[in-house]
Amino acid sequence: MPVVGTAGHVDHGKSTLVQALTGRDPDRWDEEKRRGLTIDLGFAWTTLDDGTEVGFVDVPGHERFIKNMLAGVDAIDVALFVVAADEGWMPQSEEHLAVLDLLGVAAGVIALTRCDAVDEDLADLAELEVREQLAGTSLEGAPLVRTGAPAGIGVAEVRAALQDALAAAGRSPTGRPRMWVDRSFTIGGAGTVVTGTLLDGPVAVGDTLAVWPEETRARVRSVQSHEQSHERIGPGARVALNLVGLERGEVPRGAMLGRPGDWRTTTRFLADLRTVRRLDAPLRDRGAFHLHVGSGAFPARIRLLEGPTLDRTGAAVLTLDEPLALKTGDRIILREVGRRAVVAGGTVLDPAPPVGGAALRAAVGVLRAAGPSPDERAAALLEVRGSDALQAIAADSGGGDPSAAVVAGGVAVHAAEAARLGDAAHQAVAAFHDANPLRPGIPTPRLAEHLGVAPAVLEAVVAADDRLADAGPVVRSTGFRGGLDDDAEAAWEEVRAAVRAAGFAVPRRTELGIDPELVHALLREGRLVAVDEFGYLPEQLDALVERVRAMDDGFSVADFREAFGVTRKHAVPLLEWLDASRVTRRDGDLRVIVR
Repeated sequence: MPVVGTAGHVDHGKSTLVQALTGRDPDRWDEEKRRGLTIDLGFAWTTLDDGTEVGFVDVPGHERFIKNMLAGVDAIDVALFVVAADEGWMPQSEEHLAVLDLLGVAAGVIALTRCDAVDEDLADLAELEVREQLAGTSLEGAPLVRTGAPAGIGVAEVRAALQDALAAAGRSPTGRPRMWVDRSFTIGGAGTVVTGTLLDGPVAVGDTLAVWPEETRARVRSVQSHEQSHERIGPGARVALNLVGLERGEVPRGAMLGRPGDWRTTTRFLADLRTVRRLDAPLRDRGAFHLHVGSGAFPARIRLLEGPTLDRTGAAVLTLDEPLALKTGDRIILREVGRRAVVAGGTVLDPAPPVGGAALRAAVGVLRAAGPSPDERAAALLEVRGSDALQAIAADSGGGDPSAAVVAGGVAVHAAEAARLGDAAHQAVAAFHDANPLRPGIPTPRLAEHLGVAPAVLEAVVAADDRLADAGPVVRSTGFRGGLDDDAEAAWEEVRAAVRAAGFAVPRRTELGIDPELVHALLREGRLVAVDEFGYLPEQLDALVERVRAMDDGFSVADFREAFGVTRKHAVPLLEWLDASRVTRRDGDLRVIVR
């Protein structure tokens, strides 16, 4: 169910034409009917000859209500651009065209209205003027139909032209439903109802949605579109949702509905901007601006990145006073408060851009070159960021998946970044092996800290690099085997003989007279076994266990000391080791043998 949006100067016949096309008056307010002037968004619908059900969003044309116009034009598929033949091109004709052009609305129909009020020569001149004004914009070449709506002149032709334009237009759903709220009201006995154009994905009765940016949750009690109830409805339709668990004030115009977890908010984003074609002076980043996105308007500050002024196109960082749920590719409009006019528009490049100026400028080229699909945008975002959580990449790209990434622990690492980190990790590990030849590898937390990455990122890098191996708590080079060299083996033989000769009264490990690194290596290899502060040979402990199992139950520490010829200094640690090994069990001051 596609959406057609009107545009054009005040009192040029937009609402009259919509009523002639649909049989419904889009003006909702008494004041609108009394003044004959559209003040707020109006809505109507009809079914075209090919069976296409189409919704209309009728926007106000007066400059005082440009904010309301911008709230309704972002989600349209086709523009119905209206110019009155008896008045010709007017200021709001230009501003509305600028908005459509900045939003990239390329599908449209031009209605030259009130042709029944002028002679043919004047209508010819008006058509020529409109064609000249459209040149170079997204609506250049759009079909133009001469109309006189009250008399039914051209209405059928407009319907046919809209049918052709709608067939050529279309949106690609991403599976992540999203709706910018343009109306909210309360119905007695039902509660809060919100309306908007559903984008990107379906919504069904019973779904849980969140109101962004607050992330307040609500359940969908019922779904309507064009006064028809639906259990489930797809994107592109004008939709009314009855929400359970929300008050009307919690979902004002400008709020966004989406599934919990699908989105995240930002107060700073990178955008590619383009000024309106007839800007009276270059755009500077001083001054006050309003950002128009979806159905809302939000105070914003801008910082230009590619020069002190924006004369036609350029990148900028926009900072907001309140968070918004934005994604790459979102269309935006900037209105300068001082000029009281639309001055620029463009697209969101990155909802969470780098901080440094050089990094920002480098990111612009990568993001500008990204394709339109969520997956292509996700890949570009990951290239700029190097690594990020998959959930963050998906939220910022509108559901994209960077398929070429190295992934582990919910974190994606771009291939180039993984290669860089792999090189740095390999160098760090090799240096560690040189300095610590007896150790099996560098501790994983230490290497992650050295590289400045999360452990999950390091895990992904190591798994993807055949030069590195994950050895439990450490990372080593795949070619590193470690072990004792000839000098260490000779030192070990001397220690081994001394420990064996000491019986069960072995020296402390610090008293063995060898490098502590060698002691650690002997313990890791199992050549020595730590018993408190002492180091025993495995065969000594095997003999200990065998002799203890032959003792009578209920022996004391003193009995143990006498049986093994050791002092309390050795007896107590050995008994505690036997208890931990489940050879003995303590029963008061005595030990019993575990059978």
